[in-house]
Amino acid sequence: MTLNGPLLAAFAALVPLSAQAHFVLPYADNVQIDRPGDLPLALVFWHPFENGHVMDMEVPHGFYMIHNGDRIDLADRLEATPFQGAQNTGAGFRATLPVKRSGDYVLVTEPVPYLEPSEDKYIQQFTKVVFNRNGLPTDWADPVGLPTEILPLVKPYNVLAGSTFSGQVLRNGAPAAGIEIEVEYVAAVPDLDSFAAKPPTVGPMPGGAVVVVTDANGYFSFGVPRAGWWGFAALGSGPVTEHDGKELSQDAVFWIRAYGME
Repeated sequence: MTLNGPLLAAFAALVPLSAQAHFVLPYADNVQIDRPGDLPLALVFWHPFENGHVMDMEVPHGFYMIHNGDRIDLADRLEATPFQGAQNTGAGFRATLPVKRSGDYVLVTEPVPYLEPSEDKYIQQFTKVVFNRNGLPTDWADPVGLPTEILPLVKPYNVLAGSTFSGQVLRNGAPAAGIEIEVEYVAAVPDLDSFAAKPPTVGPMPGGAVVVVTDANGYFSFGVPRAGWWGFAALGSGPVTEHDGKELSQDAVFWIRAYGME
């Protein structure tokens, strides 16, 4: 099968996987911010489509934002807080995003590798989400220099439901070809007051996780079917493949917020 160009960069398939999709989720109620202040956040490692198991999350190696090209450390804003899912309570974090000037705020999480007992391997998800104040674009299209990351080709904080989201997966700054990307929908939205998951609004897709695959230049595309939070995890796209004597999957994760037209 030959894939050419960013719009034909990926094919979507319902592929049964051996495990549920793990996703580091930095969540806020909105990504479009109209006034300065501290934006409340939740940081959890979870299965938000089916409101599945909540994994215990350690203090990340890095938690920071990029604004107008400047990196601002936010580690001191993390507050360890248990997060309640439908199946269990797991260690997560409350946090705040300091928003002042107009522009993009690229929030980056570099987590500690997590040992998944059911797969006997470590998972480390380098995660990005972009917030914006006053509609002024500044940083969303720029790489931040992670070992692996997803570079969006569509402005990620006002994607239209029914449109197409496209991106490029990078490994050490170079395109990563043939990477499977799990697509996740936040059906069980976190309640930031109770720090618990709300009931899911839709059920998981039959046939397993939705997957797209990058082409020879690392590009992929996905038709966004409905409004809400959508996550993309490029599995094993990172350069490091072993940690503490076990297999390591370094994943690039990117979250977008889609809106319906009124």
